[in-house]
Amino acid sequence: MLVPHTISNFNIEINMRSNSSPYAWWKLLAFVLLIYASVMGFLGNVPRLAILNETIRNLYFHVPMWFAMTLFLLVASIYSVAHLNTGSLKHDRIAVEFTRTGMAFGVLGLLTGMIWAKFTWGTFWTKDPKLNAAAIAMLIYIAYMIVRDAIADEDKKGRISAVYNLFAFPAFMALIYIMPRLTDSLHPGNGGNPGFSNYDRDREMNIIFYSSVIGFMLLGTWITTLRIRLRLWADKKDGLIIDSKKYASEDLLDA
Repeated sequence: MLVPHTISNFNIEINMRSNSSPYAWWKLLAFVLLIYASVMGFLGNVPRLAILNETIRNLYFHVPMWFAMTLFLLVASIYSVAHLNTGSLKHDRIAVEFTRTGMAFGVLGLLTGMIWAKFTWGTFWTKDPKLNAAAIAMLIYIAYMIVRDAIADEDKKGRISAVYNLFAFPAFMALIYIMPRLTDSLHPGNGGNPGFSNYDRDREMNIIFYSSVIGFMLLGTWITTLRIRLRLWADKKDGLIIDSKKYASEDLLDA
């Protein structure tokens, strides 16, 4: 038992050092894209539209955060399927950490949306279907975290939360992207309101917008991989990945 334990320690140390390899270029890209989007988002030219006025600049922050959240929750559901198929602790940790990151971006999306609503609709919150659907979607994922924390057994926790995640993501998509389009909504692109693609969004705005989308996705991925490494390191210290053969062949920190 000492030899596998030593090899496991060696692999973990090598993987942690490899985090500074040339393959980390995308982290620098995330930093550059977000700096560019932040500076140009406040200083770049925007169309002068009724009601929106200067608040249209929030398009560079509010919408990309929601796009990033959707991506992270999708990845979490994919790894939930992988966990059900393999029983891998690594897949469970990846799923839960991407879910946590998605929730964090969802909260930021709600906050930026409330600020935007205050300046355009006159109040932080209305009875708008998309706002209420977003709140319900966040409550679904808060319940996911509560369910995980309520179960002590790691195997049972992983299986139950994975199954929950498989139902949560379709419900999230229906609440955010489908149901609001079936009724009137104050949001652009819903209830007959024109989307931003129909406004005067020129080439400069598109470059800033998509830079922000990619930047937030990369930033969230970076944060999540760091959290996964910390979780797996804690699991190793707790003895969760030493004695089980199904974890022995996995590159645990190659998240």
